[in-house]
Amino acid sequence: MKQVNMRLLLGVDRSKVFHVNEFAKTLSKVGIECKIVIDSDIYDGFPSRRVSSWFQTAKKAHNLFEEFEPDAVFVDRHGHFAKAVLDAGLPLLSHLRGDYWSEIKWYLETIGRDPVKRVGRHIKSRIEEKCFQDATMILPICNYLNDIVRRRYPGKNSFTLYQGIAPNRWHLDDVADTTSLAVNITHPCVGLLQDSSIWCKAREMLTLSRVIKTMPETTFYWAGDGPYRNKILEALSKYDNFKWLGTLSYPHTVRQYLKEIDLYALISGIDMSPLTLQEAQLMEKPVLATRVGGIPELMQDGVSGVLVNPQSPDEIIKNVDEMLCDDTRSTKMGKAGRRFISENFNWDKITSDFVDIVKPVVG
Repeated sequence: MKQVNMRLLLGVDRSKVFHVNEFAKTLSKVGIECKIVIDSDIYDGFPSRRVSSWFQTAKKAHNLFEEFEPDAVFVDRHGHFAKAVLDAGLPLLSHLRGDYWSEIKWYLETIGRDPVKRVGRHIKSRIEEKCFQDATMILPICNYLNDIVRRRYPGKNSFTLYQGIAPNRWHLDDVADTTSLAVNITHPCVGLLQDSSIWCKAREMLTLSRVIKTMPETTFYWAGDGPYRNKILEALSKYDNFKWLGTLSYPHTVRQYLKEIDLYALISGIDMSPLTLQEAQLMEKPVLATRVGGIPELMQDGVSGVLVNPQSPDEIIKNVDEMLCDDTRSTKMGKAGRRFISENFNWDKITSDFVDIVKPVVG
């Protein structure tokens, strides 16, 4: 890979540190000196969930900038920390992970109807929009999302930067047992691993009601949680062959879960670049996913799994039955999936893409 003399500050969400550490390790191989911070620990501000953060100033952020002297700052959220980067005159590299604008719309129409929440959301939106408008470049996580960005911000530097992954951390041989799982997995089975934090994504899971009812000999497991959990459980828990596992610890128990299931299903109303779809394929599982958003970019339809149309329970039933009944085909799909993800989303490739994108602008 090309060598780059650069200092990069990464201000990220706490939940993403595991993966950002992998990114930083690979960036160091090409000469990029990295420092990772939790953005909300540096500058959160109003309307943070933590009242203690409401009276923060940008002083801590500016001290950090002066001490580290970054050539650019990479962020995956667009709050007070990102705005402080702009105020300091530093290049802001905005990694966009979701359809931010659609997610706000759904939030306001569902759990964000409370007047206080709406005011808080309005304040956040003003800061976020400032960050998008003034960012040096926006790095959407898939081509589907990049198309949305280009329509909203014509002329803005925007380039797709996929989520990277370390294939060597996701391998069947690395999983010793399933002692951390809350249940003994019953076969044949289908495993879902997705949260219910955004209604336009989560509501597609309701399609499974007919599927689960029609396939009583197959057990369906859902690992995940979120504010819409009860809506999902109300529809699906009435079936004996549906089991909710709650949130699994990451990454060890998630690996164990993916090793045990027979088929991974991602039933989503909209998704950009779901990491679990990469992880399941690296664990050599055949995958079935909804044909929406950036999902088709993360798998090979008919090769590593099957894409189905939204709101199509009959398609799901047909393909789940065929995939579970044909062990040879499923094994072949699993191996093809691991090969596809390993070749196209490994950190060396993502880092090389990042350098090609950023160097002409920042370097």
